[in-house]
Amino acid sequence: MPHPLRPRPLLALTLALALLLSLGVGPARAGNKLLASSGVSQVEGAAGGGLSPWALIAGGGSRDEIGASAFATRVQTRGGYVLEAGGVALGLYDSVELSAARWRFGLSDTVPGQSLGLDVFGLKWRVFGDAVFDADRPWPQIALGLQHKRNRRMQVPELLGALRASDTEPYISFSKLWLGAAGGFNLLGNLTLRGTRANQMGLLGFGGERGDALRGQAEASLVLLPRDNLGLGLEWRDKPSLLGAAPETRAWDLFLSWWPCANLNLTLAYLDLGQIADKKAQRSSYLSLQAQF
Repeated sequence: MPHPLRPRPLLALTLALALLLSLGVGPARAGNKLLASSGVSQVEGAAGGGLSPWALIAGGGSRDEIGASAFATRVQTRGGYVLEAGGVALGLYDSVELSAARWRFGLSDTVPGQSLGLDVFGLKWRVFGDAVFDADRPWPQIALGLQHKRNRRMQVPELLGALRASDTEPYISFSKLWLGAAGGFNLLGNLTLRGTRANQMGLLGFGGERGDALRGQAEASLVLLPRDNLGLGLEWRDKPSLLGAAPETRAWDLFLSWWPCANLNLTLAYLDLGQIADKKAQRSSYLSLQAQF
C-alpha cells in the first residue's frame, strides 16, 4: 500500500502565504469585486475552476485596483498517485492576469520512488465584456490566454515517447453569469477552447508518436450559486492522447466552493482524472485552499 508523500516546501510555503493573506486583509471594501467573480484557483494557476481557466481575472481588485491570490492543492488518487500543486496569481485592474504554479506528481508503484515535476507560467487578457456588470446582456466576458509549461524531469516522459520538455498553450475563454436563471439562483457558465499537445497536462511532456501538432480541446464549467459565498459546480476537460504507451482520457470534477470571508476560499471536490499510464479511473476527493485580496 503506497503511503502519502510528505508535503513539499513549495506547497507548505503557498499554504502559509494563503493563511497570512486571509488573516491579514479585512473584509472587501465597496468597489471590490463580488465574491466568486474571480472564480477559484485553477490547478495551472489561473483564475477559474479547478480544471479550467475562465475569462475572469484573479484577485479581489476592481478596475481601479490590483489584486492577488495564492492557492495550495493536494490530491491522492485511489491508485496511489499524489499531486501537490501550489501557485500565485496577480490581477491588474481586472484586465490582465499573471500567474505561476508548480506541480509535483508522485508516480506510485508505476515507477516506484520517482516523481514528475511541472512549472506553469500564465498570461491572461480580458478583451471584451464583464461577467457581472453585463449579466443582463446576452454576451459573455471573453479573455485570451497563454500557459507556458516546462517539465522539470523528462526521463520518464522521454522513455514513453514524449517529444518536447516545454510548450506554450493558447486558449480563449467565454464566461457568462445568468442572474436568477436556476430557480431564482444565479448560474455561471464557462467555455474554454485550448490548443495543446500536452501529455497528462504536461506532466508527461508534449507530443508523441500519435502527433506533434497543437490540437483543439474543449473545457466546460457550470456553477450554481445558491448564495453569494457558495458555489456548486461541474467541470469537464478534454485531453489529447498522443502517447501509445501511456493513453489518457478526459477529466471531470464535481466541486463545492465556499467563501467563509472575503479573502478566503475553501473548495472540496470529487475528481476523476481518467486513465493515467497503466491505471484506469483515477479518482479522488481533494481540498483546495485559496486566499485573495
